[in-house]
Amino acid sequence: MVKKIILMSALVMSLRAFSQFVPEHISNSDIYLFIDELASEGIISVNSAIKPYSKAYIGQKLQEAEQKRTALNKRQSGELTFYEKTYRPERTEPDTLRWREPLNIFKKQQHLATSLNPTGIIYKDQLFTFVASPIYGFDYRTNENGNVYHTFGGLEAHASIGKLVLYGSLRDNHESELMARPGYFTQETGGAFKENNGGRKGGDYSEMRGGITYEWKWGDVGLVKDHFVWGDNNHGSNIFSGRTPSFAHIRLHLHPAKWIDFNYIHGWLVSEVTDSSRSYYNNGQYKAVMKQKYIAANMLTIIPFKNLYISLGNSIVYSDMGGVHPAYLIPMAFYKSMDHTLTHGVDNQNSQMFFTISSRQIKHLHLYLSSFIDEFSVTRLKNKTSHNFISWKGGFDLSNFPIRNIRLAAEFTQTTPITYKHDIPAVTFESNQYNLGHYLRDNSREIYVALSYKPIARLSLTGEYTFAEHGNEYAYIRVPEIADRPMLTDITWKSTALEFMASFQLLNNTGIWISYENRSVTGADVDGLSSQQYLDMFTPAFYQGNTHTISFGFHLGF
Repeated sequence: MVKKIILMSALVMSLRAFSQFVPEHISNSDIYLFIDELASEGIISVNSAIKPYSKAYIGQKLQEAEQKRTALNKRQSGELTFYEKTYRPERTEPDTLRWREPLNIFKKQQHLATSLNPTGIIYKDQLFTFVASPIYGFDYRTNENGNVYHTFGGLEAHASIGKLVLYGSLRDNHESELMARPGYFTQETGGAFKENNGGRKGGDYSEMRGGITYEWKWGDVGLVKDHFVWGDNNHGSNIFSGRTPSFAHIRLHLHPAKWIDFNYIHGWLVSEVTDSSRSYYNNGQYKAVMKQKYIAANMLTIIPFKNLYISLGNSIVYSDMGGVHPAYLIPMAFYKSMDHTLTHGVDNQNSQMFFTISSRQIKHLHLYLSSFIDEFSVTRLKNKTSHNFISWKGGFDLSNFPIRNIRLAAEFTQTTPITYKHDIPAVTFESNQYNLGHYLRDNSREIYVALSYKPIARLSLTGEYTFAEHGNEYAYIRVPEIADRPMLTDITWKSTALEFMASFQLLNNTGIWISYENRSVTGADVDGLSSQQYLDMFTPAFYQGNTHTISFGFHLGF
C-alpha cells in the first residue's frame, strides 16, 4: 500500500508539477486566459507579452493564487482547484490519491502508473521521469458553401534527468479543405501541406514540436522547435503571432531581478526559396536546394512599478552569410547596427524593432499597446504624403467589473502599406511563406470586440465581433516614393463576423465546444484583379460570401 501511495504521488506530481522548463503550448487558451484574469485581478503578476509560459511557471502562479483564495469568487476558486490538478506541485493528500488509484492499470508496478485526469502514463525512479499523453481532436463545420472537417492525432511526452528536460509532441493532421494557406487571412495555424495525398480531398500535414531545455533559479535555455508569441493581444499579435509552422530555435530567458526580464531567440526559418547555385541534377532528376534563412530577436522588459511592463526589442532576418553568423548569436544586441557593419557596401538584411506596454495597475483592467516597426525615418514624420512601415495594436481587457464572471475585451489594429514586406525573397519576415507577424499583413485594419460569461467553472459562453479590411496589394520596389503608397485607398477584401461560442473543459487538457458564426466576406475589382480573384487569394472557398456556419469539436491534448 505504501508503494502504491508513493507511486501515485509521483504520478500526480509529475503530471502536475514541473521543476524544469516544459512549455504549455500557446493553443491552450483556457489556462492562459485564466492566468491573465488572475493578473488583472491583482492576484498575481505576469509578463503576458511573452508566451509560452512553462508548466512550472503556471504552477508557481497558481500557488500564489492559492495563498489568496479568499479573494477569489466561487467560479474562480473552482477553476483554480481544477487547474491545480495539472500544475500545482506537491499535492499528495491521501484522498486525492485514492480516487486516482483505481485508474492505475499497473498497480503492482513500483515505478509505472497511469491516470485519467490528466490522461497519461508515467515512469519514475530516483533519477529519471518519463510522462506520455495521447493527443486527438476533430473540428467539424457546415454552412451554405458545404462541410469541412479537421482531424488530428498523435502523442506528446517529456522526460527529465535532473534539471535537464527533453520533450516532444507529434501529431498528424488532415483537413478536408485547406483553411490556412500562407496567403489566407486567418488566425488558424499553418502547416506544410501535402495536398490530395493518396487521392484524398484536402490536405495532410505533420507537426513535430519538441526540444531540450535546462532551467535554473533565474533563467532557462533550450534548443526547441515550437511556437511562440511576442506581444500582448486578444486577437492575434502583430509582432510574433505564432501562426507559422513551428521552426527550430535557440531560446534564452533571464529573470535575474524582479524589475527586469529578458528573452532572446535565434531561429532557423524555412525560406522555400531555391538556391540555384547549390541546386543540381542527379541522374536526370533536379535536386532543389533551399536557401538558408535565419532570425535573431530579443525583447528586454523593464518593470518600473508593480504591474507595469515596458518591453523593447528588435530582430533581424538574414541569409547568404555562409550559415549562422556569430554576431547574431549575441543575445543583447541592436541587430540593425550590426547589419550596417556586416553588409557594408551591399544590400542590408531585413531588420525590425518593436515595443509593448502592458498595465494592470487598475484592478480588473488590462491596458496594452504594441508596435512593430519595420522601417522608420524621422523625415517621413514631416511629410504628409509619406508614412513609416509600422503596425499598431491597442486594446483593453476588463474582467469581473462591474459584474462578476463577465469579461469584455476590445482591440484595434492598423498596419501601414509595405509593413512586413521585403523585396529580397530570402529575407522576408516569413517562414514556410507564412508571415511571422499579424495575420492581416500590411495595409490593413481590424476592430475586435469580445464579451464572455463564465457562469460556472470550466464553462465559457462567448460572443465575438470582428471587422477586418485590407487595401491595395503593393509590391515592395526600392524607389523613393515607396513610402507614399496610400493607406486603404481601395478595399480589396473586407470581412465582418459575429460569432457565439460555448466551450466546456471535461478534464484537464480535454474539452468540447460548439459555435455559430455569421460572416460576410467580400472582394472588389481593383488594380486589374476581380473581386473573386481577391477572395480566392485571401479566403478559403468555405468562407466566401455571406455564410452562417455551425461548428463543433473535441480535443484531447494541445
